[in-house]
Amino acid sequence: MVNRHYIWAFAGELLGFNQFIPPFATARGRDILVGVNYASGAAGIRDESGRQLGDRISLNEQLQNHAATLSRLTQLLGTKQAAENYLNKCLYYVSLGSNDYLNNYFMPSNYTTSRLYTPDQYAKVLIDQYSQQIKLLHHLGARKIALPGLGPIGSIPYSFSTLCHNNVSCVTNINNAVLPFNVGLVSLVDQLNRELNDARFIYLNSTGMSSGDPSVLGFRVVNVGCCPARSDGQCIQDSTPCQNRTEYVFWDAIHPTEALNQFTARRSYNAFLPSDAYPTDISHLIS
Repeated sequence: MVNRHYIWAFAGELLGFNQFIPPFATARGRDILVGVNYASGAAGIRDESGRQLGDRISLNEQLQNHAATLSRLTQLLGTKQAAENYLNKCLYYVSLGSNDYLNNYFMPSNYTTSRLYTPDQYAKVLIDQYSQQIKLLHHLGARKIALPGLGPIGSIPYSFSTLCHNNVSCVTNINNAVLPFNVGLVSLVDQLNRELNDARFIYLNSTGMSSGDPSVLGFRVVNVGCCPARSDGQCIQDSTPCQNRTEYVFWDAIHPTEALNQFTARRSYNAFLPSDAYPTDISHLIS
């Protein structure tokens, strides 16, 4: 249940997995006992987010798929209680929200949300819906849930060139518009930990992890992606990517490179700074 599934792949390595968790579409039989990946590109908290890009599996649909996984586990393990006990021990990494901004709120020609809501109002609408969805996930057996916040999405190459047309103040406005969502997500983590005291929820500070001088980590190129990108920010088919990809922050105009995802996964698993994770990091969540 994640959109930034590349980060989760590296987190899986840190957890000791020797192979990637299978996607829901192909997981069969006892494969689901090692975990299931429900990720879908362009999906959002809201059902309509990303619709201009074609088929995607929204969070609500991902939750339906997880309910199907619970049914399959019940068949495998014999009883629903055994299946729920199994899921209680699992780690859930639920990373959504960026498409509700990039592929919804900041696309006024395709969506009405920016005309209906101020940034503060929209963040509240998203958090209210997210709250109900996470509670349903808890109802379906989840007890250890990591909820990453949104990074500075105004600073990605796609936002800078396509949404903002190289206007720096526009970049600032987008980054500021996303901040209320992160504030609301921290409050939601507190609320969930109070109300659902048989479970543990953590917030991962994506904005904080993205701050600082990227050159310290060996990154030299921060304003363009490693591959030539289409107007929607993704790689042009059959194009030749850069050779020095470890020096790039972005793979295309939207998504981070493997090098940056590895850094974020390590920092999410073992917080470098107290501000990286709240109230604890993934390593403590699973212990």
